Amino acid sequence: MANSAFMKPMNLSSDLEAVVGKGPMPRSEVVKALWVYIKKNDLQDKTNKRNINPDEKLNKVFGGKGTVSMFEMTKLVSKHLS
Repeated sequence: MANSAFMKPMNLSSDLEAVVGKGPMPRSEVVKALWVYIKKNDLQDKTNKRNINPDEKLNKVFGGKGTVSMFEMTKLVSKHLS
């Protein structure tokens, strides 16, 4: 049970819900849903797969940043969870 905080359902901002669907959902599910969205919309950088080039919806979640790394993504998404 060490990682129970990771499994706790979180409330999502409306911007995040526009990308991953209605909350509440655990952080792990949010990240999974984000990857589904990123792959479905072909938003992974062609040359560096660790980077994401957000579309308009995802850009709202990422605070308007152009390219976001996988590691940065987790931090930016946290701002949309409560």
